[in-house]
Amino acid sequence: MSTTTTDNLIKLIQSLSKAEKRSFKLYANRNSSTPEELKFLQLFDFIDKTSNYSDEAALLKLTEIKKSQLSNIKAHLYKQILTSLRLQYTNHHIEIEIRELIDFSTVLYQKAFYHQALKMLDKAKLLAQKANSIILCLEIVEFEKVIESQYITRSIVTRSDELTLESTQLQSHVESSVDYSNLALQLYALYLKVGFSRDEKDYLFTKEFFYSRLKPYRIDEMKFEEKMHLYNAFVWFYYMNQDFLMCYKYARLWVDLFEEYPEMKDSKREMYLKGTHNLLNALFNLRSYKRFSEELKKLESYPFSNREPENEVILHNLYLHSNLINKHYLEGTFTEGLKIVPEIINYIEKYEDQLDSHRIMVFYYKIACLYFGSGDNKKSIWYLNKVIQFKEETLREDIQSFARILNLIAHFELGNDDLVEYQIKSVYRFLIKMGDLHGVQKEILNFLRSLPISSNSELIRAFKILHHKLVKLSLQPFEKRPFLYLDIISWLECKIENKTVQEIVQSKFKREIETGNKLYFPNDI
Repeated sequence: MSTTTTDNLIKLIQSLSKAEKRSFKLYANRNSSTPEELKFLQLFDFIDKTSNYSDEAALLKLTEIKKSQLSNIKAHLYKQILTSLRLQYTNHHIEIEIRELIDFSTVLYQKAFYHQALKMLDKAKLLAQKANSIILCLEIVEFEKVIESQYITRSIVTRSDELTLESTQLQSHVESSVDYSNLALQLYALYLKVGFSRDEKDYLFTKEFFYSRLKPYRIDEMKFEEKMHLYNAFVWFYYMNQDFLMCYKYARLWVDLFEEYPEMKDSKREMYLKGTHNLLNALFNLRSYKRFSEELKKLESYPFSNREPENEVILHNLYLHSNLINKHYLEGTFTEGLKIVPEIINYIEKYEDQLDSHRIMVFYYKIACLYFGSGDNKKSIWYLNKVIQFKEETLREDIQSFARILNLIAHFELGNDDLVEYQIKSVYRFLIKMGDLHGVQKEILNFLRSLPISSNSELIRAFKILHHKLVKLSLQPFEKRPFLYLDIISWLECKIENKTVQEIVQSKFKREIETGNKLYFPNDI
């Protein structure tokens, strides 16, 4: 058995709760009678109680297991654990319950109990319709067609037309759902590479890419899954192109869809959480603090039981931590935000195997920004280096670009002028390589290249000139992107007014709250 497969077995056993381990042992003892059959259970106990497992240690301890048997016993154990978990989850996950009924129908069909098989499929279909799973509905109807084709049920004359029509309609819905989910996934893959649209060329490419693949639709004729994947695709399209008001619209439709079908919050919980996260992201970028806070409270208080699948717990923590940081960004409470950093680092370390590189990179960048905002430039640089040293240069090129710029600014704050001068050329080369040397980046790098400036008054004047240029650039559609990653304007204002970044951002936030949210949400949004 390969090392990878052994590691997978160990991780699976380590992930089991006490209740799951107890159920597995009951299942194993019930289905095994001879000592030969119980060898896999002995191996289970050994792995469960051993902190550093090795095949050599297992063979020394479990003398009844021969070296030639070990590989097969581990494979058998892995399969038995999954079978036990499947039985435990049947009554808690509707899709597993549906597939079990389909499996029962298959057994009955093979035994030539056609009427019984059809009755079982009727139960499965009702559950599939309740779960709004059009793919499982289609699978069930296709199986019904196979049974009816045996001419056993004596209803083939009337049922053939019914099943044909039902199958055709479901096929159309499935195709649309697959098309929209494919489109959403392709947009996400594009976002992982470059992030937000950098210029008009990027925007036109994304627009043509999106609309050339968007299948015509009538929303009133669509099933739940079609709508969900369609809204997901629209969210990514508008998010990438920084149209956050339209992004909010479709994220709102996405979350409201689950309010319309509340039963789907259990069977599609990961998509509900994802929709909530996208809604929060849109509100954060719109600086709609009141609405953002309301939605964040809902996410914080989301009900979880002790039986929640690990992946849903991981996703909930991922979205919650990310948006808690965003809340501190809006408020300017960077120092306060540092209190949750240990919790986030523990989360990353605990679920490192389950989290993709993109999520980890974004967390490191967000943490670096918290430290920068709080004035701890050394710690900011430490986390920025984690981003800069990522091996996958094609992953979130935008984050990697701005990490390098923020790194230069942090070194400037520490007075490392020689290091700044040395690194500027490297950053220039990187930005050109990534095609990300635009107006804002050029102005910042040109400013840093002009350092050091002899007198304090000249330095303040240089800050004011750069501030004026960046404010003008921020009004241009495709120059807004840098300010989503780095509030460089607030940093410049803190240098000009001799205040901290935290003080500047907090004063801006206070003014926004006092004047009220100026953002207007039309009724159709």
